[in-house]
Amino acid sequence: MEQISNIISNITSVQIIDILIALLIIVIFRVLSSTISYAIIRMFKFKAKSAKEIKESAFFKPLKLFFIILGIYLAILFLKVPLNISEPTMQMVTTIFKIISVIAFAIALAKSFTIQSSLIKKMKKTSKRELDDATIEFILKIVRVLIYIIAIFVVLALLKIDLTGLIAGLGIGGVIVTLAAQDTAKNLFGGVVIFLDKPFNVGDWVQMDAYEGTIEDITFRTTRIRTFENSLLNVPNSIISNASVINWSKMQTRRYKANLRIDFNTSIEKLERVKARIEEMLKERESIVDDATIIRYDNINENGINMLIYTYTDSINYASYLSEVEKINFKIMRIMEEEKVKLAYDTKNISIEK
Repeated sequence: MEQISNIISNITSVQIIDILIALLIIVIFRVLSSTISYAIIRMFKFKAKSAKEIKESAFFKPLKLFFIILGIYLAILFLKVPLNISEPTMQMVTTIFKIISVIAFAIALAKSFTIQSSLIKKMKKTSKRELDDATIEFILKIVRVLIYIIAIFVVLALLKIDLTGLIAGLGIGGVIVTLAAQDTAKNLFGGVVIFLDKPFNVGDWVQMDAYEGTIEDITFRTTRIRTFENSLLNVPNSIISNASVINWSKMQTRRYKANLRIDFNTSIEKLERVKARIEEMLKERESIVDDATIIRYDNINENGINMLIYTYTDSINYASYLSEVEKINFKIMRIMEEEKVKLAYDTKNISIEK
């Protein structure tokens, strides 16, 4: 602060001109930062169809910030001699400039490793292995974390912090950190198991123990499930990796099952006609898997004759499945109504002795 006060008090008319030139340098770089960034990205993304696509690039905003900071840095360098700025102050300014540049580059590089980036889309197209989006996103998260870790070490090196001593210090506190991070390590390992086994993907409808809903995201520590009540549930990966998971989205068909208990007094001819008509009705439905259909009178008791209807439909979605079930039920009811076949009810004969 004293040096800054001395600089201000000793400013001359010549130095005022130098300050104005320095401010002009800052303004020029500020105004041209977007144009220069645009031109640089355009050189590497010559296939870009619009200016919007270039400005949405991961490197555009960090590059723009870099040139703004570069203008400020060059202005300070220009004023070093006129304002007699000391060498330690210039070293501090240079260090700050380098740190901001490293951070800006790390942010740009990390943002380029997203599933929506053109780089990753090109890699997916050229890759011979088919990877789902959830697996790619998990890998990209690891890459982004590594980029930020490297950036942190570079910043520490620029600040001239002894990394050897820091690592040694981490070794001393390793036991404490390990004990504190046991659950985190379990969840991280659970996340790796999930991505290797692939019991589900983002968007799948799953059920496990007390949890049921749609997978919304898979992170290092937890899996986010959107429940049917529209609440967001965060389940630790260590729990999921040890749980029995039902993935309803992987169903190829859904079962339709009905038990119709028909009145015992119904004639055999009517029973056969009802069975034949239901079989024919199911065969005519495009959503029904024909070779999996079973219709049998499987039980006779004092309350009636039981007809088992067992088949599968390719209507996987729950809403479409319910719609298909409703249509089948209406068709069966219409057949029974036309054949004048009634369902039986539980009856009991009670005799009273006088």
